[in-house]
Amino acid sequence: MADSPQYFDLITMGRIGVDLYPLQTGVPLSQVETFGKFLGGSAANVAVAAARLGRSAALVSRTGADPFGSYLHDALREFVDDRWVTPVAAYPTPVTFCEIFPPDDFPLYFYRRPKAPDLEIHPGELDLAAVRAAGILWVTGTGLSEEPSRSATFTALEARNRAGTTVFDLDWRPMFWRDPEQARPYYREALRHATVAVGNVAECEVATGEREPGACAEALLAAGVELAVVKQGPKGVLAVHRDGTRAEVPPVPVEVVNGLGAGDAFGGSLCHGLLSGWDLERTVRHANAAGALVASRLACSSAMPTVPEVADLLARAASPHAAGLPSQP
Repeated sequence: MADSPQYFDLITMGRIGVDLYPLQTGVPLSQVETFGKFLGGSAANVAVAAARLGRSAALVSRTGADPFGSYLHDALREFVDDRWVTPVAAYPTPVTFCEIFPPDDFPLYFYRRPKAPDLEIHPGELDLAAVRAAGILWVTGTGLSEEPSRSATFTALEARNRAGTTVFDLDWRPMFWRDPEQARPYYREALRHATVAVGNVAECEVATGEREPGACAEALLAAGVELAVVKQGPKGVLAVHRDGTRAEVPPVPVEVVNGLGAGDAFGGSLCHGLLSGWDLERTVRHANAAGALVASRLACSSAMPTVPEVADLLARAASPHAAGLPSQP
C-alpha cells in the first residue's frame, strides 16, 4: 500500500468471509434447506458496526479472487472503505456456516482451508501512515495464528507505538491453533502493544491463564493494557481501567434470535464510545445494547444498529415492563 493521508476513526485488521445462516431456526445443519448469505468475519463486522454508528471505518484484509470475494467487496462498500481489502488468487474466500438454537447455542463451522486469504496480509503491504493516524486500530487473535498475518499484525502494533487507542480483540478460535500454549506467547506480545483488551472469559483464560472475571481484568492490565473489558455472557460485562475506574454492567434484555455477531456489535460500539470520550459506564452500557440488538436479529453485519436504535433499546430496557425479557448470551 502507498502512504495515504486519509484519516479513519477506526481501522480494523483481520478476518472476513461469507456467513451462510440457516433460514430455519432450531434445525440441525444436516436438515437445513435454505440459507441467507451475509458479510461476516469479526474484523469486518466490527468496522461495519462502528460505521453504522456514524464512524469512518476501513478494513485491512484479503479475500479470494472469486465471486464470493466480489460479493464481500460489494457488501463492504455499503458501510466501510475497502481500499485495503485485496484478492489472493491462491486461496478461496472463506465460508462459515452456523446452526441456530436460541437462546444460547450457535455452533460455527469454518471453511478456511487450505488457508484463509485474510491470513495472507504481508507487513510490506500496510499503509503505516494511515495505521498511525487512525483514531483506533483494532487487531485480533486470529490474525496472530499464522504467517504472514502475524508479522503484519505486530508491524501495525509497533507502528502505533501505543499512540491513541489500540484494541486487541482476543478473538480465540481454537480451530485456528494447535493449542492455547502455542497462542499465549503471541497474545502476551500483542498485549504489550495494545491499550485496550477485549474478550470473553474463555478468551481471557487463553491470554492470561485466569478465568475469574476480576482476576482476568487485573491480569490483562498487568500485561500492559490501560483498559480491560471482560465479557461475561448472561452476567454482563466487567470493564476495569488502570486508573481505578471500574464498570460492571448487566446485559440488556432481548428475545435472542442469533447470538452470533453480538460481540462484534459490542466492539464497534465500544470504539464509538471511546472515540466520543464517554465515561466507562456509558460506553459499556451502549456497547451492551448494541450487542443485544444484533442478538435479536438473524444477520451480523447488515444487522448492526444505528445510534437511534441503540438509544431506543436503552430507553425500553430502563422501563419496568422490560424486566421479564430474557437476556442476550
